[in-house]
Amino acid sequence: MLDWMDSLKGRSLMRLKSFTDEEMMNLVDLAAQLKSRRAAGVRGDLLHRRNIALIFEKSSTRTRNSTLVAVRDEGGNGEYLTRPDIHFGKKESVKDTARVLGRIYDGILFRGFRQRDCEELAKYSGVPVWNGLTDDYHPTQILADLLTMKESFGKLDSNTVVAYVGDGRNNVANSLMMGCAKCGVRYVCCAPRELRPDEAVLAEAQEVATKNGCDIRVCEDPAEGVKGANVLYTDVWVSMGEEAKTAERIKMLRPYQINMDLMRATGNLEGRLMFLHCLPAFHDFNTEVTKECGALEVTDEVFESKYSKVFDESENRMHTIKALIVSALCDKSRI
Repeated sequence: MLDWMDSLKGRSLMRLKSFTDEEMMNLVDLAAQLKSRRAAGVRGDLLHRRNIALIFEKSSTRTRNSTLVAVRDEGGNGEYLTRPDIHFGKKESVKDTARVLGRIYDGILFRGFRQRDCEELAKYSGVPVWNGLTDDYHPTQILADLLTMKESFGKLDSNTVVAYVGDGRNNVANSLMMGCAKCGVRYVCCAPRELRPDEAVLAEAQEVATKNGCDIRVCEDPAEGVKGANVLYTDVWVSMGEEAKTAERIKMLRPYQINMDLMRATGNLEGRLMFLHCLPAFHDFNTEVTKECGALEVTDEVFESKYSKVFDESENRMHTIKALIVSALCDKSRI
């Protein structure tokens, strides 16, 4: 029997702090139920005749396809809108776009650059708006990460240590740090001084972690930082919009590559250990980016190893986004 908290009805998701700890984990649990339901061959009507706008300023494989299939699985419709398709922020203000689309659609998923644009959509559209990625946060990714960890470890608590290695102040790192704090998982950010978390974002997460009986640490030495870790997590070294910094970032982050030596440094090679990456990952010579420089943030040996859960994690984007939309829009009487 599907169930979720009544407080999620009609809710937007700007960042993980938008939800209480209980609401966040309730979404993860609902996603697990929806995943089992789909595996059993059930395609439902929880979003029957619901229409979702997908406003995408940034290209996407996982977020776009996960959202469209999640909505269609439950009888709804998604419309993919890029900047050339609408006047968003160019010939029409974000505020006016929000008030137009809110009259037409039942919900909006936004993937773009500025966090304030996502928040303005939520403020003026009159319908739930979900952050599919901004420069500051990536909450839907972390919901999928938490589901992946819970599937493997059974539960999420202070007995689990997540070590993020690389650019410690990007959108994924910001949201992962808060997600771990909210579910009581210990978090270590392994990053060079120049890329350590923003102090305000760090303090906010540390306050939540203290309340939930776990800790957050920042460490410049990756081999030291990953000791005892159960999850090694990384992201690309150059985020969208920062391409001019590519050479500088590669030089700065080479010591933070996740390879088998770093996996061994956890001390958990024979125990509970997984590798996660939000994807796409530069792990081989098979992309335009890596044909000359090869693997960047993770080696192919780790990416293709038994420790890698990146494709489970990728699939879980669909189930967690489905849970988010269903909990906000579905009338429980339809179940």
